[in-house]
Amino acid sequence: MDLGTQKTYPALVSKRIGSYDVPEGVEVRGGYDPEFARILTRDALQFVADLQREFRNHIRYAMECRREAKRQYNEGASPGFDPATLYIREGDWTCAPVPPAVADRRVEITGPVERKMIINALNSGAKVFMADFEDALSPSWENLMRGQVNLKDAVEGTITFDDKARNRVYKLNDQVAKLFVRPRGWHLPESHIFIDGEPATGCLVDFGFYFYHNYATFRKTRGAGFGPFFYLPKMEHSREAKIWNSVFERAEKRAGIEKGSIRATVLVETLPAVFQMDEILYELRDHSVGLNCGRWDYIFSYVKTFQAHPDRLLPDRVQVSMAQHFMKSYSDLLIRTCHRRGVHAMGGMAAQIPIRDDPEANNAALELVRKDKLREVKAGHDGTWAAHPGLIPACNEVFTNQMGGAPNQIDTTKREDAAGLTEEDLLQRPRGVRTMEGLRLNTRVGIQYLAAWLTGTGSVPLYSLMEDAATAEISRVQNWQWLKYGAELDGDGTRVKVTPCLFGRVVEEEMGRIEREVGKEKFRKGRYNEARKMFIRQCLAPSLDDFLTLDAYNHIVVHHPTNAPSKL
Repeated sequence: MDLGTQKTYPALVSKRIGSYDVPEGVEVRGGYDPEFARILTRDALQFVADLQREFRNHIRYAMECRREAKRQYNEGASPGFDPATLYIREGDWTCAPVPPAVADRRVEITGPVERKMIINALNSGAKVFMADFEDALSPSWENLMRGQVNLKDAVEGTITFDDKARNRVYKLNDQVAKLFVRPRGWHLPESHIFIDGEPATGCLVDFGFYFYHNYATFRKTRGAGFGPFFYLPKMEHSREAKIWNSVFERAEKRAGIEKGSIRATVLVETLPAVFQMDEILYELRDHSVGLNCGRWDYIFSYVKTFQAHPDRLLPDRVQVSMAQHFMKSYSDLLIRTCHRRGVHAMGGMAAQIPIRDDPEANNAALELVRKDKLREVKAGHDGTWAAHPGLIPACNEVFTNQMGGAPNQIDTTKREDAAGLTEEDLLQRPRGVRTMEGLRLNTRVGIQYLAAWLTGTGSVPLYSLMEDAATAEISRVQNWQWLKYGAELDGDGTRVKVTPCLFGRVVEEEMGRIEREVGKEKFRKGRYNEARKMFIRQCLAPSLDDFLTLDAYNHIVVHHPTNAPSKL
């Protein structure tokens, strides 16, 4: 779905108190706040508008190509390597050298752009903090603009947080993690800013404001090779990487800084992208610092890509681990590709969180994390992700023990054994069983995550895991797939078919459990019933919506009376 085909819903409207100084053709429909005015300056809005105008047709074309690929997959095709770009895959080329400032990325922490989270993550002992405008953030106007303010303060080193409840002031340590920023994907609009009468592209808003307000500080306080750094999500094809490369070049030219100053890591988190890894790096070769195994979205994408293939039903979500052949093949090929091109091959997310009231369960969870990270580092990954500061020491210990004093494994682990991986390896059907507990967990997690997202929280601790939009998407599409094709659930020697009737009963029972777990008062004040209706509608839809958050986004947009676009 592109900006031209976005569904429209009546937006909530609030009274405007102040106004922003906007350039010609730009409307800011989000609420006025003096702090936000630090970000929404006339020149910054002009920079974002210029990006939108220059690249919107390229973005539309890329989204049209996604829809065409989806049509082909739904008619029986499978993604694969493109014969037309064989010369790139077989070519002897490398990306620009990795800047020394980010040569060591053995542990990275991710989280939303909340003020306290930013401080704790930068102080966590991780090598990198990825500040997330995407899967870990509910993109309300308040969250997005407050996030830009927070990041500006963080880059300037002035960020603090006064936690009155704990009588504690949080501030940055002398040594902090390197800051990467993840903007939203190409498909997401920003409906609080209109440019020439249409919603802005979300990722250009996120990138544009952050770059415009912070590149000079990076240059002044850190010097060349120290950023800005980015993570790029949800790509399906190298043509999308080519747009990003052009955006970077345009931004560098506008700022008067050297080509290649901006560096980015691409998340390989869609099934079509695994067949485009060389091509993606090639398009970004002056701006790349590697690829990342975005494994939760990758599982979601497997279902979405094969939504019309009833022979590819996934087993329970908890069984789709990196031990599955198609997942291991994806990781191995990513390592070989990155190291062959001289950049980082980053591992996936450890979604566990500390279990404070159960030491035995906490130790068991940490042991799972250690085993997963040991698998990654032995395979050749240069670093990994963690969702919670409490996991940093365990992840760091595993990678340090294996890599020793080396900052990464780019030159030491080439994984030539992965050269023979085929399309069949990358598409092999996952093995496992489908169970009633799997259906219940999907339902419980999906509804609770949606309820939190609708109230402004995009990263939610549930059942000892940190859930974000990626894991919620797995819950949604798996339920949809099982319902669409009447999957049979295993258990106790019996087989039960998943039907709308069964799903309705499961929803009502799990709603009762959610109410008991969160408490009646919190349940009453939350948006659980709204989330339930939305989740049911998505799971029972005749055709699978591309993204859960596209529909949900329309329920959090709040329009204020707009500035009339300037006619100067």
